[in-house]
Amino acid sequence: MKKTFVIGVVLSLSSVVFAGQKAYDVIFSAPTTVGSVKLAPGQYSVKVDGSNAVFTNSQNAKSVSTPVKVESGTKKYQYTAVDSTKEGETEKINAIELGGSTTKLEFAK
Repeated sequence: MKKTFVIGVVLSLSSVVFAGQKAYDVIFSAPTTVGSVKLAPGQYSVKVDGSNAVFTNSQNAKSVSTPVKVESGTKKYQYTAVDSTKEGETEKINAIELGGSTTKLEFAK
């Protein structure tokens, strides 16, 4: 009985860990630089994988990753928001606040 309970708890915890990698949708209307990666305009999903942010293009499913600093705030962000600056014709992403969470992704400048 105890052995079954322990296995059930382990399986439950492992499913929570794997389910924890939620993806967030972002849309870039211009060519964009995120960290060391250049992205074409379009819709992407972003998720955190360790110390990297993984961007997956929604049209062709190609993924790229770039180093990210993950910070936890004190309150939940209501929306996913992108902080960027314009550099010529390119947008440079400084940070992304992930809606529904307290997580902020900061990218190297």
